[in-house]
Amino acid sequence: MLTTDPATLDFYRKPGVMTSPGRYQELFDGLPSDIGALAKVGHGLLVHEHIAPAYGITLTDEQRSPVHIRPVERLVERLLTDDDSLLTVPRPPEKRLAGNCRHFTVLMITMLRHQGVPARARCGFGGYFPTEAYEDHWVCEYWHVADERWVLIDAQIDELQRGVFSIDFDVTDVPRDRFLTAGDAWAKCRAGEADPGKFGLSGLSEFGSWWIAGNLVRDVAALNNLEMLPWDVWGAMPEPDEQIPSDWIALYDRLATLTGAPEAGFDDLRPLYRSDDRLRVPPTVHNAVLNRNETL
Repeated sequence: MLTTDPATLDFYRKPGVMTSPGRYQELFDGLPSDIGALAKVGHGLLVHEHIAPAYGITLTDEQRSPVHIRPVERLVERLLTDDDSLLTVPRPPEKRLAGNCRHFTVLMITMLRHQGVPARARCGFGGYFPTEAYEDHWVCEYWHVADERWVLIDAQIDELQRGVFSIDFDVTDVPRDRFLTAGDAWAKCRAGEADPGKFGLSGLSEFGSWWIAGNLVRDVAALNNLEMLPWDVWGAMPEPDEQIPSDWIALYDRLATLTGAPEAGFDDLRPLYRSDDRLRVPPTVHNAVLNRNETL
């Protein structure tokens, strides 16, 4: 079910903790309104940490460190320490800030919301990378006024990556069967329509229902305007290959339904997130990559 309900759209029009430009708000004035041109702004500011060699650069550990930055305001702050040009000025690859799909997504959301466009992050799996798996991935979903529908845009993919990944569709309107939200992936696996062993991250050789479940909880947080790092862990996120408790499975089934049609379940999803401490992002989360607890 799609909606133009003003309250729902207004919720996704307002910046959140991670998507507020903060003291750099003026830098977001005057950006292009065309969705493709807006994505190119991000391409000139960020470089994916694992795709950097394709741009002719090798990142040091210090250059990789921004991947652990959550709020866009701090991303911009770090970016400007190396180059204080306007955001519309593309940086050379070696001057771009290291990030990943999540960082491209939250930057796009920040730019869209600054222009009054409802937008939100979706955590799930991309089926358009050169593997046989659905890879852990984030994209942006925004409200297209003229078409009256939510549209997926992969803000990470530029022309170079289109070639590297042999992408054959418009990344500013990603087909729904090429990117599956975590809830859709969970539902398909539960229905026997997909193999959970195909969902995860090839780079780590980790796949399974536990990975889908973790992304489902992250997607719920994102739909509540709190976009965490892809490796932030809290609440109802199983350990790798852990036997998932039956009550958690029932919870995931419900979340898959609610996130599969967020507008239809909007009035249920928000209070559920706020009231269930298995879902709600706590003041401290575990950064699984750095293997440490971090206070938000």
